[in-house]
Amino acid sequence: MKATPLIRRRVVLSADAFAEIAVWRLPEPVPPSEHLFKYRLAYVVRGECVVRYDNERGKGDHRHFGALEVDYAFSNPDQLMLDFNADIARWNDENGHS
Repeated sequence: MKATPLIRRRVVLSADAFAEIAVWRLPEPVPPSEHLFKYRLAYVVRGECVVRYDNERGKGDHRHFGALEVDYAFSNPDQLMLDFNADIARWNDENGHS
């Protein structure tokens, strides 16, 4: 069984910023993750990825906020989107972007 795409979308948020969202349901987890989702969410401002959430083989669930990379406690796709949107708002607030 192959991965099933759940969402793949680019959302323009301003003249110089967009969010790229891709989530798939998998037949088995991507180690070391234990859930059945593969995801890549990115917030790009002026051509630079400033917020990213992803999980990859060998690295697991993690998030990037500016230059910082930390583990991410994935629970479900809805919470993933809430956390991603909160980080976009935080980055915009901290960097004077609207």
